[in-house]
Amino acid sequence: MLRKNWLSRLLVATALVVLALGSTIALAAETIKIGAVYPLTGAVATTGADCRTGVELAVDIINGVYDLDFPFAKSEGLPNLGGAKIEVVFGDTRGDPTQGMAETERLITEEGVVAVIGGYQSGVVKTASMASERLQIPYVLSDATSPALTERGFEWFFRVIPHDGIQAKNALEMVKDIEAKEGTKLSRIAILWENTEWGANVAKAMRDWMDEYGFTMVADVPYAYRATDVTSEVLKLKSANPDVVIHASYVSDAILFTQTFKALDFSPKMLIGMAGYLDPSYLSTVGKDGEYFFVRAVYGLDLAARKPIVAEINELYKQKYGRDMSPNAARSFSAPFVVADAINRAGSADPAAIRKALLETNMAADDLISPYEGVRFDPETHDNVLGKSLYLQIQDGQFRVVWPFDLAAVPYVFPFPGWKK
Repeated sequence: MLRKNWLSRLLVATALVVLALGSTIALAAETIKIGAVYPLTGAVATTGADCRTGVELAVDIINGVYDLDFPFAKSEGLPNLGGAKIEVVFGDTRGDPTQGMAETERLITEEGVVAVIGGYQSGVVKTASMASERLQIPYVLSDATSPALTERGFEWFFRVIPHDGIQAKNALEMVKDIEAKEGTKLSRIAILWENTEWGANVAKAMRDWMDEYGFTMVADVPYAYRATDVTSEVLKLKSANPDVVIHASYVSDAILFTQTFKALDFSPKMLIGMAGYLDPSYLSTVGKDGEYFFVRAVYGLDLAARKPIVAEINELYKQKYGRDMSPNAARSFSAPFVVADAINRAGSADPAAIRKALLETNMAADDLISPYEGVRFDPETHDNVLGKSLYLQIQDGQFRVVWPFDLAAVPYVFPFPGWKK
């Protein structure tokens, strides 16, 4: 009788263990949702769509099995969570800060996402991240660069891409390097900026660095985002006679200013563009009129010469989308990997555990397709202390890496040859 009771209890205990293990395995293999907010409709929808492709490819690599020497590529899903897959749920900000906040709240409260990425426009990220901070969900940003975003003391907000303070410094360093190499003076700088959160902070960062590098700011020209006529702004620039123009714009503005520069025959020695100049619709609209603009970026396909994984990832991208990976897609590509790395190290989809793991992030340069030295977040600001930018120049309709010089794939063209040439 005692033997039967003992066997009975053993069978019950074994069954309970099996059930518990089954539940654990089922839980571990569950899909983990992350939210991605981008302007999928509206004035910068082409950029938003471009960013989305980078996110989608990243999630494909994390979830699938690929013969790549890259994080998560050789195993299916997140190994520390039993192969759990990442599911990305997109929200459309329409390029509007109010909509950005509403979509972020929806993804968190209705879709149950455990982290948020994306945003692209700093003004939209500003409000979207307020929602994630209030609801205590990690927000990992790899797209927007306003320094003010990480000066708010937020506990749940992290940024992978270098901010405009760093990138403004890099722009002026490039000008100094070209000045030295060419044996000429490029001391007269004009800044041109769209008047939203991002453009205003680019302008501020440029002003902050101008004196240190010995430049004179001869024009400081704001304009309304999505302006329809910029003749007066270009005439102001022409009157100031700068050696270099640095333009912070989104795509519709980049197109309009390029057309107006040509129409008014405005030809400084260097034209440096940001953000909108990388949008796929920029070159498809302006064509050869975009030649020889310098463009700020955190990716260039030319990096493949020194970093073969860039070519391998680009080949996957071409197979999926039929074109080369753009800088916008590439910078959005990084955020899902940073989030997946944190979730995997946390061994949990609990937002607080993910946040803790993000604070301990230490990704290597080889884990990225950007020129960053890695990803490690400042414990106070949560900016990536290992981020850095590079500069491309449009040559023969392609974005070629020209600075820093040790990463350059081709020589830069200087000075800007003028519209008649």
